[in-house]
Amino acid sequence: MVIKAKKKNLFLKGVGVSPGIAMGKIFILDSGKSNLDSCPIKLIDESSVSSEIDRFYAAVEESKKQLLRIKERVAPIGGGKEHTYILDAYLMMLDDEFIVDKTARIIKAKMINAEWALNKTLYKLQNILEKSKDEYLRERKRDINYIKNHILRNLTGKEQKDVSQMDEDSIMVAHDISPAETAQMVRSKVMGFANDMGGKTSHTAIMAKSLKIPAVLGLERITQLANMGDFIIINGTTGEVILNPNKKTIKEYQAKANEYKYFEKTLFKYSKLPAETKDGFRIEICANIELIEEIPSVLEYGSEGIGLYRTEFLYLNRASLPTEEEHFDAYREVLEKIAPYSATIRTLDIGGDKFLSNLNLAEEMNPALGLRAIRFCLKEIEIFKVQLRAILRASSYGKLRILFPMISGIEEIRRVKEILNEVKNELSKGGVAFDGDVEIGIMIEIPAAVAIADILAREVDFFSIGTNDLIQYSLAIDRVNEHVNYLYNPLHPAVLRLIKSVAEAAHRAGITIAMCGEMAGDPLYIPILLGFGLNELSMDPHSIPRVKKIIRSTTIKESRELLENIMKLATTDEIEDYIQTELAKQFPDEFPIANLSVH
Repeated sequence: MVIKAKKKNLFLKGVGVSPGIAMGKIFILDSGKSNLDSCPIKLIDESSVSSEIDRFYAAVEESKKQLLRIKERVAPIGGGKEHTYILDAYLMMLDDEFIVDKTARIIKAKMINAEWALNKTLYKLQNILEKSKDEYLRERKRDINYIKNHILRNLTGKEQKDVSQMDEDSIMVAHDISPAETAQMVRSKVMGFANDMGGKTSHTAIMAKSLKIPAVLGLERITQLANMGDFIIINGTTGEVILNPNKKTIKEYQAKANEYKYFEKTLFKYSKLPAETKDGFRIEICANIELIEEIPSVLEYGSEGIGLYRTEFLYLNRASLPTEEEHFDAYREVLEKIAPYSATIRTLDIGGDKFLSNLNLAEEMNPALGLRAIRFCLKEIEIFKVQLRAILRASSYGKLRILFPMISGIEEIRRVKEILNEVKNELSKGGVAFDGDVEIGIMIEIPAAVAIADILAREVDFFSIGTNDLIQYSLAIDRVNEHVNYLYNPLHPAVLRLIKSVAEAAHRAGITIAMCGEMAGDPLYIPILLGFGLNELSMDPHSIPRVKKIIRSTTIKESRELLENIMKLATTDEIEDYIQTELAKQFPDEFPIANLSVH
C-alpha cells in the first residue's frame, strides 16, 4: 500500500447529506473503484467461449451469494425490510436477463473476456443516466456501477476490505459506498463516512439519514489524500471535512459537536407536538420519501403522514417494467407502515427515455420539456393503468391520495380522470376491493397551471405545489447549470406571486393546498408559507422538528402581516434582507441561521 504524505489540518468541502459531527480514525474502503484498470481486454478463441461464459455465470452466482449473506446479517435489525429493500433490488439486477444473457451473447459474438463483455453491456445504460439533467437519475448510474464492480471482483479474484473487518470505532473513507455496504453499517463500528462520490439524492445519503450516521459525500479526492488510521473530522451538516486536524481544531469541533447534540436534543421535543401557531392555526406537516426504509425516520421525526411518495425508483435499474404486483406490494407496505396517517402517492414522473427497458422511444433534445410525467403516461396508457390499478388496490389497506405530476391544462386532468374511472370499473367488475372515494390531486409546477388554477381546482380534491420545478420553469433557469443556478431563488417576487395566486384559487374552491418542494422544509420560508394559508407542508423528515418549532413560536396574524409587507417589495435582495431582519428579531435563537439558509 502506498502511504501518502500526511497534510496537517487539511480542510475539504463536500456535500453534507446526513447531519451531525463525527471524529475518529479512518478506515479506508476501496469500494466503487473500477476493477477494469488492472484487467485488459482479451480476445479469446472459439474453443474458450463456453468456459468463459461459465466463468461469468459463476461470478454472477457468487455475487448473489455474497449479497444474500449481507441481507441475512442486516435483515433482523430495524424492522427487517428497511435495510434490505435496496439489496433486493440488487439481487433482481443480478437475475436480470438484460444484464446476464446479453453479456453472455457479447462474449460469444465478440469473442472477448467476460470482464469487458460485462462492461459493454452496462456502458450504454450508465451513459444514458449520466447525461440526465435529473440528479436522482444520475445517481442511479452508481447502482449499476456497484453491481458491475461486484461481479468484476469475483471475476478477477480481487480481495476487498469489508465493513465487518473494522475492529474499532472509525470513520469510513471510500471512493464510493454502496447501499449494500451502508446497510452493513447497522451492526458495525462506523461513526460516520466521507466519500469521493455521491450527492443528496444518492441511496448512500438516504441510508445514512436512516441510520443517523453523519456523512459527507462528493469530496472528489478524499481517498487520494487519506491514509488508513489518519484522524479525521466530518461535519455532515455543513459538508466540512478536516483531515489530520491539529489540537486547536479538534477542541473547536468537540465544542461544536456538543452544541449540536444539545441543539438536536432540545429541538427534538418539537417532533411529537402539533404544528399549530400560538393563535390556533393548524397546519399538517408531512414527509417526502423515495424508499420504504425511510418510514421509521419519518415517524420518529414527527411526520403526520407522507405528503409525497416518489414512485420512480420502482422503474429504475431494470430492463423490464415493474409488474402490477410489484407496485401493489410497495404501496401496501407504505400504507401499513405509515398508518394511521395517510400517504400521497405520485404517479410516474420521469420520461420514457430514462427507463432501463426496451420501450424503443426516441432520445429527446430537452427531456425536461418533453415526453415526461403525465404526458408520458397519457401516451403509454397501459403502463399508466398498471400503476393506477396497483394504487387503487392498495387504497383498501390505508389512507391514500393520488397525485398527478406536470399537469398543464384542463384536458390532461379530465383525460386522467377518465382513465382512472376505467380502471375503477375494471376492478369493480373483477370484484377487487378499493377505496371508491380516494382523493386525487395535481402538482402545480408549471406556470400554465398557475394561470388556470381556478379552473383546475374544480376538477380535483387538492393541489400540491412543487416549488423545485415551478421556480425553474418560471425563471427559465436550469438548476444544475453552474452559470445560471444563482438565479434560482424561492424569494423571487414572481415566485411568491405565483404561490399566492395558487393558494387563493384553492381557498376559493374549498380544496386543500399543500407544498412538497424544498422550499417547504426551509425554516426561513415558513412564516411566509403560513401567511399564504397553506394546509400542508411536506419535506425531508429531518427538517420537521425545526419547522414545527418555528410554527409554534409565531402567530398566523404575524405571518400574514409579514407576507403583506414582503409582497410590496420589488426585488429578491430586498425581500431577503427584510425577511432575515424580521426573523432575527422574532426568532433570535434560530436566526441568523437564516443567513445560511437562503439558497
